[in-house]
Amino acid sequence: MSITTLDGKRFAEMILQGAGHLSNNADYVDALNVFPVPDGDTGTNMNLSMTSGAKEVQNHVSEHIGKVGQALSKGLLMGARGNSGVILSQLFRGFSKAIESKSTISAAEFAAALQAGVNTAYKAVMKPVEGTILTVAKDSAKKAVDTIEAKPEISIDQLMEAVFAESKASLKRTPDLLPVLKEVGVVDSGGQGLVFVYEGFLAVLKGEKVSSAKVAASMTDLVSAEHHKSVASHINTEDIEFGYCTEFMVRFEDDKEPFKEDAFRQDLSEHGDSLLVIADDEIVKVHIHAEYPGKVLTYAQTYGSLINMKIENMRQQHTSLLDSGDAPSKPAEKKEKQPYGIVTVTMGKGIAELFRSIGSHSVIEGGQTMNPSTEDIVQAIKDVNAETVIILPNNSNIVMAAQQAASVVDDNVIVIPSKTVPQGMAALLAFNPSAAAEENEEVMKEALGTVKTGQITYAVRDTNIDGLDIEKGDFMGIANGKIVTKDRNQLASAKKLLDSMMTEDDEILTVLQGVDAADDEMQELVSYIESKFEDVEVEVHKGEQPLYSYIFSIE
Repeated sequence: MSITTLDGKRFAEMILQGAGHLSNNADYVDALNVFPVPDGDTGTNMNLSMTSGAKEVQNHVSEHIGKVGQALSKGLLMGARGNSGVILSQLFRGFSKAIESKSTISAAEFAAALQAGVNTAYKAVMKPVEGTILTVAKDSAKKAVDTIEAKPEISIDQLMEAVFAESKASLKRTPDLLPVLKEVGVVDSGGQGLVFVYEGFLAVLKGEKVSSAKVAASMTDLVSAEHHKSVASHINTEDIEFGYCTEFMVRFEDDKEPFKEDAFRQDLSEHGDSLLVIADDEIVKVHIHAEYPGKVLTYAQTYGSLINMKIENMRQQHTSLLDSGDAPSKPAEKKEKQPYGIVTVTMGKGIAELFRSIGSHSVIEGGQTMNPSTEDIVQAIKDVNAETVIILPNNSNIVMAAQQAASVVDDNVIVIPSKTVPQGMAALLAFNPSAAAEENEEVMKEALGTVKTGQITYAVRDTNIDGLDIEKGDFMGIANGKIVTKDRNQLASAKKLLDSMMTEDDEILTVLQGVDAADDEMQELVSYIESKFEDVEVEVHKGEQPLYSYIFSIE
């Protein structure tokens, strides 16, 4: 099959298969991670970023390739996480910008778009480092442009085959460009992630499906398996100069300083490294490794309001990798206490992972029908081994147990009385690792009031409560602890609840999908939200929580 033009539907298929192939191999990419610090999350970040882009594409499939590109760019921008995820978003932002006015593209236009993506990505990185995903992208794009010059009539599938072959060759060369890769014996993790994406692209153009098992086996010539688990041991924790991975977005406001991207990037560069800045007319997204993230956030706030903040202690991440067995065995020694340890309580694998991703050091399984004991919480306090421990109960029935646990230990423990998962998330996002304990307690408690919580669950008996006659099996909508809607249909109840809670001032709606919420129902709910609340940014996570088919966080 020879493909001379590429339309939106086929490009959407390429995106979906590229994202899926990366997702299937995210653990492999994580295992390669060594630069700039061995936090082991490159595959996870790229996967979450690409998945966000793919979901947006899936919701906006069109014959017009430019429109599909716009959807991809938007999804990647909002979902970009970590250095690798942000760079990936920039590669496809530039690519999509180059094709935005076109309904279909030729092989030559495809090559030019790849080059435009590379130009955009290099501009976004303050100090580009060769031997990374940037190099793999650059070499692949150059191969595309050179191939077009040599064979102007080449088909798109043949061109993609050349691009994919060059991406693999460039990946194999990354240890020659970055000494730390050669020392450890691995290829660049971000580059490997991009190769997986390109392989998915090529498979669609060839009418094939990629096999994750087959690919994983074929990669053994690039990196020795015994090195996967020893990457972290090649870097000392004390050698990490800037200890906090800081990500956030700023929504511009008219009464704040006019935004100038170059000046903004230059000012931030004085606070750390691994700086990435992405901006459009409404927001700027920032990734930086900083020693004092509070100063970074204070500066950024002069341009508008802060949203989607995440701060991770990379020294603690590195220590955890070493403690988990990634380092060579050594005599046991007493671990030094970290400044902060955060304990959260929640139910659902997805929600637990979400709390970990935004800074929780320990997650206790528990919730409405399975409250953890005081002993469980005391043990978690000991396990995090910190000077100050902060507990987020996330349920009104667990607050007292948390307070009791705090009273029976000698450690400095602060209980933030979060009564719902959204409250706990809001409080955790307000946490500043560089601030004093008293200051964190104050701002985290204040954050509890910045979010509205909605929940959908079912009635286990007939009753009359809050003025509603409820029958067993009804789906109830609970707003901030009060039952406000009911319906025999789960989706209808969710729509009623959102109608009663959403206001014109709300900007962000996060939906946690429970085990009892089917994917097709979730998609229908998202379509309803996007059509009725057009200005609201919607984020969906598979919380996998029992009892509550949906949990809504409204900000």
